[in-house]
Amino acid sequence: MRAFLTKMREIEFDFIVKSVRDIIVNCGTDLPQDAYDALEQAMKDEKSDVSREVLKQILENANIAKNEKRPLCQDTGLAVFFVKVGDQVKINGGLLKDAINKGTEQGYQDAYLRASTCEPFSRANLKDKVGYNLPAIIHFDIVAGDKIDIEYAAKGGGSENVSRATVFPPAAGKAGVIEYVKQVISDAGGNPCPPLTVGVGIGGTFEKAVISSKHALFRAIGSENKDAEMNEMEIEIKDELNKLGIGAMGMGGTETVLAVHIESNPCHIASLPVSVNVQCHSSRHTHITI
Repeated sequence: MRAFLTKMREIEFDFIVKSVRDIIVNCGTDLPQDAYDALEQAMKDEKSDVSREVLKQILENANIAKNEKRPLCQDTGLAVFFVKVGDQVKINGGLLKDAINKGTEQGYQDAYLRASTCEPFSRANLKDKVGYNLPAIIHFDIVAGDKIDIEYAAKGGGSENVSRATVFPPAAGKAGVIEYVKQVISDAGGNPCPPLTVGVGIGGTFEKAVISSKHALFRAIGSENKDAEMNEMEIEIKDELNKLGIGAMGMGGTETVLAVHIESNPCHIASLPVSVNVQCHSSRHTHITI
């Protein structure tokens, strides 16, 4: 009965298009404040003179990009969205998925961001076939309410290439998970352009762990995990990763990781899925509510 008694909130298709376009343009040139602040703190804490100088240059690059409205990095990434859609929302003029894709195309074109999507084997760019930097990677969830919550990140190839997932037997426990994360980051070295944000997905099924590790990257750097056990684990893993000595851009140092974010889920009694998703120092992410 609720669906018939509650008036649906109507949102125009073109308004969503413009909103998505605007956050992509802004994210392409303006490093989010949480990432910028974390890099500044890393520069203060870094023990290596070489890595401290690298961090200084990373911050100078961020300032130039913001002031001159130039892309933060030549790898402008693939557009990744996590979208919560209220059950009392109606889109006028088209589908929400189409609006997000159209806004993505406009944002990447208007900000002069590289079109990065290609066919897997021929490597032919798809901009003339399906659109400029399309299709976007969109994860939808239906929630109560009359709003649309959109989280966006530009995911670069260098950091995505070193991301990994596996399924452990339950006996692996916390120690096994921590060792796995350490091994993934150690194997990655300087390739994903540290200092990094590391997303860890634990539990669920194989694909749930992978999606959770990606979504964990969207959390504000510096924020605490609401789960006390996971928060403690994040602190421990971050400390262990910074002991690896990889440093900024792999130059050696004490500040390899800016943050570790964990999302955990209930899982089958016979398995312990784990995924590690890595984000480079240019952590371009944002969040809007429509």
